[in-house]
Amino acid sequence: MKSDRLLSILLLLQTRGRVPAPELAERLEVSVRTIYRDIEALSASGVPVYAERGRHGGIALLPGFRTDVTGLTADESRALFILAAEGAHAALGLDAALGSALRKVMAALPAPHRPAAEVTSRRILVDATRWKGGPQPAVDLDTLQDAVFTDRRLRLRYRHSGDPEPTTHTVDPYGLVAKAGVWYLVADRRGRPRLFRADRVRSATVLDDPVRRRPGVELADAWEVLRRQVEERPAGVDVTVRVRRERLDMFLRMSAPALVELPEGDSHGDDWVTARLSYPSVPATRQLLAFSDRVEVLAPPQVREELRAAAASVTELYQPDEGTPPVNTQAGTAS
Repeated sequence: MKSDRLLSILLLLQTRGRVPAPELAERLEVSVRTIYRDIEALSASGVPVYAERGRHGGIALLPGFRTDVTGLTADESRALFILAAEGAHAALGLDAALGSALRKVMAALPAPHRPAAEVTSRRILVDATRWKGGPQPAVDLDTLQDAVFTDRRLRLRYRHSGDPEPTTHTVDPYGLVAKAGVWYLVADRRGRPRLFRADRVRSATVLDDPVRRRPGVELADAWEVLRRQVEERPAGVDVTVRVRRERLDMFLRMSAPALVELPEGDSHGDDWVTARLSYPSVPATRQLLAFSDRVEVLAPPQVREELRAAAASVTELYQPDEGTPPVNTQAGTAS
């Protein structure tokens, strides 16, 4: 609707200052000509808005003009109070600011929308962390934030996965991303996008040098490239297993990252279901031993051999010493 678009233009100009007409058109998904017509409509309604042509021109409000805008719809009001990952705000030191901001927004909402927004905040909770993720290492985001918001380069001492000692890198940060409860620094290293887990940063120093980002690349662009690299990484080993139905729920929870096909009933009877998984390597399939005889690998043969050898090693490790009487595991059995 045109009224919503005019309100969006006004909010963007109040927030951003001077904005080029093509950028407004792209963000609002209309033509540049439509944007100029909307500017004329705002001006006719008394809003002091003007356009400057030229290379550094754009559309702006007169200095000092502000307006209190409360024209939120019911759905927009509810959406503001469904805030994913309160832990993210706490990690950034913004949990108190979040609470204060929401109180101010609640006071500014149109009166008919306040009850729905309040109920939403009490009835909807989004927790972005995984189940049984284990204790998370402390993460100090202060220095990383400092570099991100001041557009400065960073010198990191960083421990890569599998490396016993940290290495030093000079990087150009784009920003921070919270993914499933884990913080990542998105940065260029030698002109190429890289992902750094914040909990592996051993030390960080903000340099005096300004950041050297690739022209036209924003945080969302760099993150999309890195996300695709992780998610589209070719699988190493496809594994077919059968699972006892009584342990299916636990299997699905513990094996979710490797699962590529939901289990289905098979010819072995109702007690078993078949599933397909993908692992980066054959040794990684040893995770399946946690299910003991409740999970059997059907294919490929090299995975069956890997688990057979691993099970034999465990059996040998727990062989009783010579002369040690066997332990009676049948407690309470009559003699």
